Amino acid sequence: MKKSKQEFLDKIFHYIQDGIIVMNQRREIIEMNPAARRLTGWNIGGKVPYCSFCEQREVKEGEERCYLIATEEVPYFLSEMPTYHGTMIDVEMSTALILEDEVTQEKYYLLVLRDQTIKKKEEEARISKLMVKQLTEAKEMEHKRLAQELHDGVGQSLYSIAIALDNIIQRVHDQKLHEYINEVRKELGKVMEDVKSYSQQLRPKSIDELGLVPTIESLVQSVQTKMPTTTFVFSANFEMRLSPTLEINLYRVVQEALHNIMKYSKATHVVIRVEKRTQWLYIYIADNGVGFSVEEKKEGLGLKHIRERISQLNGMINIQSTIGEGTIIEIHVPIEEEEDERYHRG
Repeated sequence: MKKSKQEFLDKIFHYIQDGIIVMNQRREIIEMNPAARRLTGWNIGGKVPYCSFCEQREVKEGEERCYLIATEEVPYFLSEMPTYHGTMIDVEMSTALILEDEVTQEKYYLLVLRDQTIKKKEEEARISKLMVKQLTEAKEMEHKRLAQELHDGVGQSLYSIAIALDNIIQRVHDQKLHEYINEVRKELGKVMEDVKSYSQQLRPKSIDELGLVPTIESLVQSVQTKMPTTTFVFSANFEMRLSPTLEINLYRVVQEALHNIMKYSKATHVVIRVEKRTQWLYIYIADNGVGFSVEEKKEGLGLKHIRERISQLNGMINIQSTIGEGTIIEIHVPIEEEEDERYHRG
């Protein structure tokens, strides 16, 4: 039974992922497990080097520079530790005095090292993702402000000019002047349409007033007018409102996908489906265009932006494309239950 227990402890020592080191008070390594060797490159008989904190900390005369030994028992301690090839690694360290020889007064310490590199990278990725999300939200708020300004400010001013031109025509009886004013009105009409289009592209009012499905449907109709020889089929199985963040990001994804179809695909048939499946939202966009090689083609900014937005929503995206056959984009994004209830229409 004792042998079996010892074998069990030996296996734990051998397979545990944390680095385990037994060292004496001179920091000489007496024993170490494979994880410690892989992590540091140190060897039994060598010395545990000072970490970056201990190298720089001020010590009193006669005080042990190693903070862990000086303190003798530390729950955990974050610092950088040099490895055998000269690089520094972020580690979480803890130590405890495990044995003191009554005869020689020799002390032995258990040093546990936990690699923080992966955790640090994960935290950096989390912060980076949060920053991108905040920047995207700030950008959308600015788009909303600019769209409102174009619609209510510039748009209304242009409309007032059009009314003024009508009044001039009614008050002044000069045929040549009428013809000139009519030409100006035509140009003014084009400008008003451009302003309306720019406002719509910046931030469609319907996304805030009506929600995702009607806004995508309107977008599809707009693209259809620009691609009259292409058949567009749009369907959705719900009308409920979603959170503003979810709605605007998914709208931008569909907008970018349709922009790519207009610009590159040469498709004659496009299918867009938006479906609610329990607590997931599913978006399917397919075209029968020229396609591209997913493996060989370096993704442009459009697809990168799509992936970034879906990542911010904790969703999943799958892009399939075959040269000569077309492209399929499938997106799954989670919906929170409270979100369903809060934004439900009617």
